[in-house]
Amino acid sequence: MEIIGNGFIAQNLATIAHRHPAATVVAAGVSSTGVRAPEEFAREEALVRETTDRCHRTGRLIVYLSTASHAIYGTTEVALDEEAEVNPQSPYGRQKLKLERAVAESGARWLSLRLSHAVGRWQRSHQLLPSLVGQVRSGTVRLHRGAHRDLVDVADVVRAIDGLLAQGVRGEIVNIASGVPQPIETVVRGVEQRMGVAPRHEVIDTEPTLTRVSTAKLCGLLPPMRSVSEPDYLDRILDRYTSAY
Repeated sequence: MEIIGNGFIAQNLATIAHRHPAATVVAAGVSSTGVRAPEEFAREEALVRETTDRCHRTGRLIVYLSTASHAIYGTTEVALDEEAEVNPQSPYGRQKLKLERAVAESGARWLSLRLSHAVGRWQRSHQLLPSLVGQVRSGTVRLHRGAHRDLVDVADVVRAIDGLLAQGVRGEIVNIASGVPQPIETVVRGVEQRMGVAPRHEVIDTEPTLTRVSTAKLCGLLPPMRSVSEPDYLDRILDRYTSAY
């Protein structure tokens, strides 16, 4: 497996690279969901288009890592699947959808994977769970009222990608998520309990966000992935990673 990118997902994927020599995974992109600079989006688009062209010429499979977050799906009342019509409201979401389409229309063999909020080893301090752990440790946590996040263990992301490639899944968009968006207050309480700390909460009133995506396609292709929707999944994630940051 050729892995383009050096973030924590790319580092975790390196553990299965030897199993998929004909795949190229694009695990790189703009620096954050809040990016609005045209030059950053232009660099990402150039990278993706160059990679898809090369994969087309050489017969390699391109695996594009997109997002299953609010950026593409928005706030949902029901679990949306990969075929749902979406209308991203942020530049980041519009970019991801644009590049998904570019990959699908490139002529290369392709697979696009929409990831929710992955957490796990080698995450950087500004990312969601390490940031919350740091805030709890500092004594003050800033919470956005009504915010929800669908957390998925990066180990399960790797397991899903490994399984999909092993099965030869091609020409599909697949959500890799738990399908269970968690109130951010619940995540913070879980971190506090494990750290034995009771920090002050600064609650910011914002538009509530709750994005629920369907994992039916993922679990249909890989039945063992149903484990990510089990009731104790958040507890397992927090038990595994809270002390790691």
